[in-house]
Amino acid sequence: MMDSLRPWYRNIFAETVLLIAVGVQIVSGIRLFKINRKQATSSFEKLHIYTGLYLALFLVIHLSAVFIGRLVLHLDTNFYFGVAGINAFPFNLFFIPYYALAILSFFGHIAVIHQKKMRLTFFGINPKTQARTILLAGALLTIVIFYGLTNSFQGVQIPEAYRVLIGK
Repeated sequence: MMDSLRPWYRNIFAETVLLIAVGVQIVSGIRLFKINRKQATSSFEKLHIYTGLYLALFLVIHLSAVFIGRLVLHLDTNFYFGVAGINAFPFNLFFIPYYALAILSFFGHIAVIHQKKMRLTFFGINPKTQARTILLAGALLTIVIFYGLTNSFQGVQIPEAYRVLIGK
């Protein structure tokens, strides 16, 4: 699937648009963090601020790694590029929390925005409970994603070309 979608997103025009969009998100997120961090009082407001900050940090590190992988290491930044660190000790001690927090931060950010913007009770569930449901869905999806990225928690055999990422 990645090979069939790459012509759509991996070309100079699409990548430029995507990088500008991500850059705007990072810069605006950091600005909003600076403005709102002292005003946040509720746990949901703090969750919004800190998940946004983590997502900005994650995007900078993630994009840097992908471009170094592609342009410096000349690797195909495919599934094996993404899972090498998750499936190799001691690197997984960093990469599992790093990716888990990214997924949880995404869902946390969405949950807070939903709770702020949603005004309707849906199927008898108020907006705050809806937001908590979004958080729970994010936590469950995180487990499912790691289940897939680790071959049912058994580990993925990393091809020789990608072992440079884990020092082997």
